[in-house]
Amino acid sequence: MTFQPARDTDQTADSVIASGRNVLETEAGALRAMAAELGDSFVRAVDAILLTEGRLIVAGIGKSGHVGRKIAATFASTGTPAHFVHAAEASHGDLGMIASRDCCILLSNSGETRELGDLISYTRRFAIPLIALTRVAGSTLATKADIVLLLPDAPEACAIGMAPTTSPTASLAKGDALAVAVMRRRGFDPENFRLFHPGGKLGAQLMRVADLMHTGDALPLVTEETPMPDVLVRMSGAGYGVALVAEAGRLTGIITDGDLRRNMEGLLARVARDVATRAPKTIGPGALVSEAVGMMNRAKVNALCVVDEGGTIQGMIRLHDCLRAGVV
Repeated sequence: MTFQPARDTDQTADSVIASGRNVLETEAGALRAMAAELGDSFVRAVDAILLTEGRLIVAGIGKSGHVGRKIAATFASTGTPAHFVHAAEASHGDLGMIASRDCCILLSNSGETRELGDLISYTRRFAIPLIALTRVAGSTLATKADIVLLLPDAPEACAIGMAPTTSPTASLAKGDALAVAVMRRRGFDPENFRLFHPGGKLGAQLMRVADLMHTGDALPLVTEETPMPDVLVRMSGAGYGVALVAEAGRLTGIITDGDLRRNMEGLLARVARDVATRAPKTIGPGALVSEAVGMMNRAKVNALCVVDEGGTIQGMIRLHDCLRAGVV
């Protein structure tokens, strides 16, 4: 059934904005109240998750189930093995997904969700740590749990005060707070993050120069004394538009198309050291590719030589390769 607005309902732009603002302010107020009330139970929950030898199991149903899926996904992507179990499916075989070394977070605003009953009993039977995320301290879920994380006793933000709005927002925020606190205690860093996010823009932004740089025989290396005709052949054969001038493996200069144009007179009678630009821009292999892109954009160049701390050439990275990898 599709509901149409009543003819006399105020549908002005101001009223619509006021309605949206009221929802946001109601939910923001609940989050502020929850932040002010964080205490020992939150610390105990973080410790319990960190001590878990198995996986973190998150379960709920309805809106709590949707939120639970996101909480489990956030934990899994930040270094804590986690899995979502649908509360109703748990009673029909999925309890077998939960092992004695796991830890459970059960979500229920009221704490009386009937479908959670078998999950609660299962965790109690096998002494599996149980963290309750609920609004009611005296509820069945809260009284059976080892650790209770209370949600604020705040009104739902919907127009009739019944549809789950504020409560799932609070649950989601509390789950994020837990995941980030655990992540920080684990010392989870950008390199760890990249392991779980190899695809898409996030993965691209966390790539290291060493992941994209050209190395070995692919590098257009010449020496200080290499005749320019040979330099041109090397530049053309490599197809990078540059030549790296090196002595004993250390970078001493770079020759670009611009250097060739600036030295056209008598070019073929010269050697590499006569044409090379000294002290070119370089970057380390451990730097982020996004940093390399920024350096190339600022210097208005299309390639950087990659060197170690001693100045020894490790490779070369091109702007084209960075853009193709999705780093912008």
